[in-house]
Amino acid sequence: MSNYYHPFHIVNPSPWPFVGAFGALGLTFGSALYMHGYANGGSIAFGGFAIIILVMIVWWRDVIREATYQGHHTLVVQRGLKWGMLLFILSEVCFFFSFFWAFFHSALGPAVEIGAVWPPQGIEGINPFEVPLLNTALLLSSGASITYSHHSILAGNKAHTLYGLIITILLGIIFTMVQAFEYIEASFTIADSVYGSAFFVATGFHGLHVLIGTLFLIVCLFRLINNHYTKHHHNGFEAAIWYWHFVDFVWLFLFISIYWWGY
Repeated sequence: MSNYYHPFHIVNPSPWPFVGAFGALGLTFGSALYMHGYANGGSIAFGGFAIIILVMIVWWRDVIREATYQGHHTLVVQRGLKWGMLLFILSEVCFFFSFFWAFFHSALGPAVEIGAVWPPQGIEGINPFEVPLLNTALLLSSGASITYSHHSILAGNKAHTLYGLIITILLGIIFTMVQAFEYIEASFTIADSVYGSAFFVATGFHGLHVLIGTLFLIVCLFRLINNHYTKHHHNGFEAAIWYWHFVDFVWLFLFISIYWWGY
């Protein structure tokens, strides 16, 4: 349907939502089978994951085509997309709020089963002023570099936009590597009491969000290199920046509460 008489984008029928849902089903079902020791569970999960990656590539390709080459993302459509991104980030805030609630529920009133102390008896927490402080410096620096990149694109300076974006991506990758090292060297596991569960679930999901945000920024990097963005039309890049700042914001709460206060 043409959008000639109105500013809205009426999308054409697409198979990708159905295919993506099928891939998500395979990933979830296969992961459950794998965790319970059933045969071929890992293969089903891998197949579902591969379908999701494929859908991400082709669906993003379609959206980029609609936005950049077909001109469907008018100012009205961009405003709707921005509101959608803000609501998505709000849902992520609620998601992490549940983890902090679980953590403080256990930490403020530790049960007698774990020694009535926090951290529980027999568990030595991670020193917050070693690896966690390094990761905090990395993420805060990445927040500064992505802000510099954003201001550069608003000024029409593509070279400096690229510099800031590349630095942010590198810092995100280094953060992930350092966190992986922290997990390997930790003296406790996710199975060690409620402390291990709260720690690894909260920080692990944050690490997953860092990976997703880094992938988001890498896509923006390729789009920027191919001149998909201008200083007046860079909605996808702005959404990635908002998401990255959200990841920084959550990490500050994780560092202060779980690493520092919980130590």
